[in-house]
Amino acid sequence: MTRLLPLLLLLLTPLQALRAQSAPTQPLRLELNLDPDYTDARVLPLADSTVALFVDTSPNGSFRPQYRFHHFDKQLRPLREVLVDVPREFRLEQAAAAAPYAFALFQSQYQPAKFQVYRLDLRTGALLGFAFDTKLVDNLYDLEVLDGKLFATVQVEHHLTVLHVDVEEEEFRLLPAVYEQAPTELTFLPDSATQRAGYVVSQSNGFLARLQVKQLSARGQLMASRFIQAESGRGLITAQLSPGDTSQRLVAGTYTLRDPRYSQGLFASNLPGDPTLRPPLRFYDFAVLKHFFDFMNPRRAARVRARSAERRAAGRELRLRYRILTHRMIPFQDGYVMVAEVYYPQYRTGANYGWASYGTPRMFDTYRSTHAIVCGFDRYGTLLWDNTFVLKNAEQSTLAETVRLRPLPDGQRLAMVYMDEEKLRYKIVDRTASSPNDLHVDIQTNTQGLREKTLSTTQAGVLPWYGSRYLAYGFQRVRTEHGPARQVFFLNAVAFEDAGR
Repeated sequence: MTRLLPLLLLLLTPLQALRAQSAPTQPLRLELNLDPDYTDARVLPLADSTVALFVDTSPNGSFRPQYRFHHFDKQLRPLREVLVDVPREFRLEQAAAAAPYAFALFQSQYQPAKFQVYRLDLRTGALLGFAFDTKLVDNLYDLEVLDGKLFATVQVEHHLTVLHVDVEEEEFRLLPAVYEQAPTELTFLPDSATQRAGYVVSQSNGFLARLQVKQLSARGQLMASRFIQAESGRGLITAQLSPGDTSQRLVAGTYTLRDPRYSQGLFASNLPGDPTLRPPLRFYDFAVLKHFFDFMNPRRAARVRARSAERRAAGRELRLRYRILTHRMIPFQDGYVMVAEVYYPQYRTGANYGWASYGTPRMFDTYRSTHAIVCGFDRYGTLLWDNTFVLKNAEQSTLAETVRLRPLPDGQRLAMVYMDEEKLRYKIVDRTASSPNDLHVDIQTNTQGLREKTLSTTQAGVLPWYGSRYLAYGFQRVRTEHGPARQVFFLNAVAFEDAGR
């Protein structure tokens, strides 16, 4: 078959050949007999090419959940399974992993300030855990790992702060270095290369918006802090830090002309090692990006660009109103790439449910992402190129990343992917070159070529794994050709390793 592939490609149209060459393979599949009605499964890919899984399940609808850590190798073969005994008052809130450890953090259902944490040593299978009472924490939002320590974003008395947990020493503390009035934008970069935790916090007085960048040690001590503020009526909304060298880092994010809920464009700056030096800011209005308006029909996009050009010629700017979710930057070639998803909240009224009356308030429904832009920067913040992935059926009940990004083996291109029920949708990005937005493959239900039919796919997602591989996951009900249907939780390896040019 390998020898016939070039001949078959010659018989296809250029677009068909592109689709055939760029299609990912699914060389591995793992199935676990888990019921989606009684299971919460957290997938935790690891940089060492293994994967951890934390499963919260209630067998046969039992009121006593069972908790287990699973660890699989790069072939998705089981390495170990560890049962975790959790007191009944606690419920699973967050799970995270960074080799050589995986963590699960539980919160009390009756006293939100109380927590129980467990750590699995993926090398030995040793399990550690302890309970603690913070006395102050109201809500838990996020969990990250750095050097075996946990950094949890929490809320205390209407402020966002960081809970630092050291399982080895059975210690915890709230970090005074991060304490911001809610609501605020806060991004975090755990950098294993430098053993630093980088925080970017947005601060606004209602008229001006600025950012504060803080560097913390793995033990939570403040190492450096600096402010970044724009001029000329621009406000900085949120930003991401580049990983790696602390002597000169790139910061990139979004800015606004007035309302901090809406972005006008992107900004980027290289941060000099001396925090007293004012970093130079580079601004890129969405209207000057080559592909930002690809989600519109061409005529509408042309009108918007023309209006923007007229305003700029008159010394003004066309105000744009886009909500943006930025992703962490990843190194690529001699600089970095950053993905930013454009989204908006969708609401429903009582009319959608058949019981509307005058004055019925709107109720939040979902977040819908329309498109994701990907931008390449050099190390100094100069925008080198941009592209856009137009999304379809991209809706989530919570604001979270939809699209995932990995570089291809040739080092020149990138693959962007997301899950749409049983379909994995993807786009191959080669700098500014136009490419299809509608490529997709179905999630395979086996690797033996058996004829099976997917009856349903729920709670599906995809995460970057290692190299040019992703992990697709979710629950599926599958009907076999000559047997009963099966209900499983699946992990599929998705590989772009053979994607041709």
